[in-house]
Amino acid sequence: MVYRAVLAGCGSMARGWVKALREQPALIGRVDLVGLVDVHLPAAEALRDAFDLTDVTLGTDLAAVLAATKPDLLFDVVIPAARQQVVSTGLRMGVHVLSEKPMATSMADAQALVALSGQTARTHAVMQNRRYNPGIRRIRRLIDSGALGTLTAIHADFFVGAHFGGFREQMQNVLLVDMAIHTFDAARFMSGKTPLAVYAHETNPQGSWNTHGAAANAIFEMSDGVTFTYRGSWVAEGANTSWDASWRIIGTKGTLLWDGADQFDAHVVAGDEGFFRPLEPLDVPPPADIGETLGHASVIDAFLTALDANQTPETVGHDNVKSLAMVFGAIDSAATRTRTQITP
Repeated sequence: MVYRAVLAGCGSMARGWVKALREQPALIGRVDLVGLVDVHLPAAEALRDAFDLTDVTLGTDLAAVLAATKPDLLFDVVIPAARQQVVSTGLRMGVHVLSEKPMATSMADAQALVALSGQTARTHAVMQNRRYNPGIRRIRRLIDSGALGTLTAIHADFFVGAHFGGFREQMQNVLLVDMAIHTFDAARFMSGKTPLAVYAHETNPQGSWNTHGAAANAIFEMSDGVTFTYRGSWVAEGANTSWDASWRIIGTKGTLLWDGADQFDAHVVAGDEGFFRPLEPLDVPPPADIGETLGHASVIDAFLTALDANQTPETVGHDNVKSLAMVFGAIDSAATRTRTQITP
């Protein structure tokens, strides 16, 4: 099936979406972009011209463009503050929606979108593109195999000096809301565990070029006694980690280190004597559940494939809200300086 789609929010992020639709083999010919919407019409015009989208309807009023084009899908690439209205409009007008992250700017808004998706029988999923990184899929497969034994802890470090400019530098809780959601979602996916509670500390370090919350540390209590810790900063110059963070995954039999890129280093105990037990290397098998596409293309591909089969996409809102709950749980904990329970 070829899906008719409207894209709302025609800034720089939208170009990655359109590029994936036009260039990734798994997506070519599956989506017909019929409308572009932006509150600033020249942005829509620029996106149209950049990709030579000759037969698209342009507008600043989403409802009007949806009514005129009668699409199957809405691609939501607006700024987070506009997400609630955009997604609600799409769902109420009978289209499936794939949103940029974060899913919402509050838990109340996220829960309202989950409820509305159910009421309208339309799918709302979220662009958690980093969980389709092959490394993250490999770690999930290794944990599921039991080769590390029973999982006990996951630790992630994210340190990047990122100079975006624009709206991010004015956001409240910018690291937790705009970036940590990726790491939190990856930890939840890799571990297969449910977040239960968190204690967090948030700062805006001296020299930060952001208005608020450019650094944070958090300890999450996960189900089955697993601990997940996060250390992060978006104003850490001099030694950037991967955008996917660097990880230490600990099980009862051994440990896996991953640099967030191509380096895996895993060892398991190979004997039962000595102060330090002897170790042997452990192979980390390649992912078995993704094809050649990565990032945005993988999420869009999975979204379309799920719609084709009348199934639920992996990043559907009623699941993604659990990762968002980790974000807002951490924000609440940092504000109150207390352990905070997580309730999606």
